[in-house]
Amino acid sequence: MLRAMYSGISGLKNFQSKLDVIGNNIANVNTFGYKKGRVTFKDLVSQQVGSATGANAVSGGTNPKEVGLGGTMATVDNVYNQGAMQNTGRALDVGISGEGFFALNVNGQTQYTRAGNFYTDNAGDIVNGDGSYLLSTTGQKITIPAGAKSLSIGKDGQVSYVNDAGVSTQVGQIQIVTFANNAGLSKVGANNFIQSQNSGAPNPGIPGQQGRGELVSGALEMSNVDLSEEFTEMIVAQRGFQANTRIITTSDEILQELVNLKR
Repeated sequence: MLRAMYSGISGLKNFQSKLDVIGNNIANVNTFGYKKGRVTFKDLVSQQVGSATGANAVSGGTNPKEVGLGGTMATVDNVYNQGAMQNTGRALDVGISGEGFFALNVNGQTQYTRAGNFYTDNAGDIVNGDGSYLLSTTGQKITIPAGAKSLSIGKDGQVSYVNDAGVSTQVGQIQIVTFANNAGLSKVGANNFIQSQNSGAPNPGIPGQQGRGELVSGALEMSNVDLSEEFTEMIVAQRGFQANTRIITTSDEILQELVNLKR
């Protein structure tokens, strides 16, 4: 069989995967804190049909002759560029301007997110939309007492409220967690990430210190998906897919001609 046919098949698989990632990016264009995915490719092994030779006293050297056997996916990674901030005017909507993640207690497991749309439950604890507790710099949940007024969150993560007597009281400080390698984090759905063997250990601390981003209360970080870029990549993937199908059909036509040599 022709090597070109199998190269075309590998190309079809690659561009199918690229379209899957593009489709997921577009589906999450309005997801708070979403970080877009990206696919990169690499070539497969090349078959050597002629080896290289060195120069000698009577002739110069020659280069190797190699025929590639297709391509495959190299990486499917996340791009952690800052998303645009959208003002909401709601105190418990918090965006991170800079590096880092919020820490959540999800059924006893610590998970990390950039989505800062938080709420309070019936006990006054700050949670996300799934009911997971937002963790403070002490690793504990943050509780807003009943009857609290004028809730505010500072750039350094300090959560304060004003009581009936007009006295401002701090109830906790939101922690921001950084990693040596953000790209090494694993997605677990619901806008959350978990630590992996290649992300490095979590480094929790105070917002705005040691390279961590500051908090912006009353705003949410939007998805960093650029629709114009995604549509352009979609066109590239579509044309690449079509070109690889043409390779397969052309190879098939050549094989048909070979079969028809003997009639």
